[in-house]
Amino acid sequence: MTLSVTFSLLTGIGRMMSDSSGEPQATAVRADDAAGGGAPPRQSPRPSRPVKVTIPSLFVEAPVTGLGLDEEGRLDAPPLNRPGLVGWYRDGPSPGEAGTSLLVGHRDTRTGPAIFLNLNAMRRGDTVKVTRADRHIALFTVDEVKTYTKDGFPDDKVYGATGRPELRLMTCGGRFDEKSGYSANVVVFAHLTSLKGQAV
Repeated sequence: MTLSVTFSLLTGIGRMMSDSSGEPQATAVRADDAAGGGAPPRQSPRPSRPVKVTIPSLFVEAPVTGLGLDEEGRLDAPPLNRPGLVGWYRDGPSPGEAGTSLLVGHRDTRTGPAIFLNLNAMRRGDTVKVTRADRHIALFTVDEVKTYTKDGFPDDKVYGATGRPELRLMTCGGRFDEKSGYSANVVVFAHLTSLKGQAV
């Protein structure tokens, strides 16, 4: 039997969207970062929660819910009884804003495969579309996909300031142990390449 485990990721999540001065990251996106995804936005949009994430290469289309941190400073996971739900770290930037937005989902649950089962199959150049509550659609292009052991998780690389709007998709990975759960996390790194739609 396989289980999904709580995302024990976040010793550095409190600083993940700011530089060392505590100021928000720059909103500029270079045109050469937008290859294959259309022209990037000139300004970061206002905050707006994500409501749906679409990953064409994985045939994924899923609703999104907000998540916070538990008492130990770890990111909560989406409810185990909703394996098709993706979670967004609601105290960080919304997708398309300056900074790094974080979306997480289960690999599996007690009832079987879950929404991010095949996240590690994503490749550079794949796209991720996030529909926001303000009806903007943020399109991200994947830069790389990495698997990190829990004790070797690079907080700064995953959550640190990048100078452009970025997205991280995360799930469990590695080997599974009945007592300790999965040994690693799969992380998809992506950057914003277009923002379309009209705010309401």
